[in-house]
Amino acid sequence: MNKKTIVRTLEKIALYMELLGENPFKVSAFRKAANVLELDPRSLSEMDDILKLKGIGKGTGAVITDLLEKGQSDLLLELEETVPKGLIPLLKVPGLGGKRIAKLHEALGIDSLDSLQAACEEGKVRGVPGFGKKTEENILAMLESLSSQDGKVPIWQVEQVVAFVEQQLENMEGVQRFSVAGSFRRTEEESSDVDFIVVTTEPAQVREQLLKALPIANTIAAGDSKLSVTLDLEEQIDADFRFVRDEQFASALHHFTGSKDHNVRMRQLAKSKGLKISEYGVENEEGEVTTFESEEAFFAYFDLPLIPPSLRKDGREIDRAGEIKELVTLDDIRSDLHMHTTWSDGAYSIREMVEACRLKGYSHLVITDHTQYLKVANGLTPERVRAQIAEIRALNDEYDDIEIFCGTEMDILPDATLDFDDELLSELDFVIASIHSNFNQPQEQIMERLHAAIKHPHVDMIAHPTGRIIGKRDGYDPDVPQLIEWAKEYGKILELNANPYRLDLAVDYLALAQEKGVPIAINTDAHTINQLMYMDTGVNYAQKAWIKKETVVNTWPLEKFIRDIIRK
Repeated sequence: MNKKTIVRTLEKIALYMELLGENPFKVSAFRKAANVLELDPRSLSEMDDILKLKGIGKGTGAVITDLLEKGQSDLLLELEETVPKGLIPLLKVPGLGGKRIAKLHEALGIDSLDSLQAACEEGKVRGVPGFGKKTEENILAMLESLSSQDGKVPIWQVEQVVAFVEQQLENMEGVQRFSVAGSFRRTEEESSDVDFIVVTTEPAQVREQLLKALPIANTIAAGDSKLSVTLDLEEQIDADFRFVRDEQFASALHHFTGSKDHNVRMRQLAKSKGLKISEYGVENEEGEVTTFESEEAFFAYFDLPLIPPSLRKDGREIDRAGEIKELVTLDDIRSDLHMHTTWSDGAYSIREMVEACRLKGYSHLVITDHTQYLKVANGLTPERVRAQIAEIRALNDEYDDIEIFCGTEMDILPDATLDFDDELLSELDFVIASIHSNFNQPQEQIMERLHAAIKHPHVDMIAHPTGRIIGKRDGYDPDVPQLIEWAKEYGKILELNANPYRLDLAVDYLALAQEKGVPIAINTDAHTINQLMYMDTGVNYAQKAWIKKETVVNTWPLEKFIRDIIRK
């Protein structure tokens, strides 16, 4: 349990209460408690008694106690059962919060995306107080955009489904080992379904346990070798479970990871050698089937290196197999250059984040809390930045196995100025510049803001350069090829933000940046210790763009980072 989880739970309870039309003062109490915790500069472990904080009342305190003792909130579970399920997807529509959805539900009985669209098309929404014709038109446009996603679920939501299913499989009798496969394993940005390979000698037993343990909206097929269901979590998504014997695992994992074009190319390669590939192994002309201990052994059988799942795309990766050894891997990562602490909107203290990075074997890291313009994230004023610098310098003296650098994630303001002056920026080791506001500005203004930041002598990196959230928003429409040219001209770093919500820069832009010789930093933007694990996703995503180790700043030894970045 950490502070961020408690904050999110309190905020979610407030939102669900709002959807139900609860007393506004009750809703406000939960939001106030969440805000009190968000603004408290201490992590959970540093608080003597969280229940005694001013702003934590009886109701909010009971929720916190539940979370600390049981890891979940009974009140939230009750609300999740009570709130009509059709209201939750309405939250995807930009501009519709809990209060406005509750108003539409009460006035027009709207309880789904379909009923909202029908009400807009019939001109009924404009008649609800607080809406109007323009709002109705905007909602229709947003609904059209949502429907164009063709049933694809963004990677950050699929990740939650995978984590839930894996937790169930971990505790099931008869399951020897398992792995997710399919497009999620290939680190695709969106998936239409999710696949699992399960090794078992008791498929019927495992199948029945899955049917009982999972939230299933529909059972598509249930047999001895396969179970196909529609899972009903926050999003509905189809899930396929393939039951195999242990010796079949590697072949099945390769087959069901795909992609389709990769598998076609591998079958063509096998055919040229008089062989056939299936999910069960490799069959020769005499009908003998060879199985493999691992995917690495499978590829070696065809004189190929292990082709990472993230590269298995269109078959051309087989022709480029010789380049794989040059690509960045997780083992190459020595640092994380973008993370947040309790000083702004993170869940853990600087020390706790440092200790977590030590456990990952990093040689260095940068603390980069938000700046004053981003008040919603408790951004730091110049005075607080200088206090944080003092704390980091003192803490750094305690460690001889990891270096802690003082940084900031500074806002690029709407008028193309920067949130801190040059004097303060000169006191920092590493400066990230980011856009968090006024996304609707014309591209010309967006580029003016980015240019002002990237040419500034104290700015080292542009973070999440397009501002996109996969499946939610496109971002702020920069001219990315021009940004890449500026990064080359001014010798600056561009970020691959590894948070699965972002994965920004996207693959095509990453490839262009490497082609132009622009350094890339793969960063987690972690707000909790667990989010430091996003580095795995970031590295896999970088591989999709064939990013080389030498391109990635996080692979640099400490001495090179100090020489080329800190003291440049």
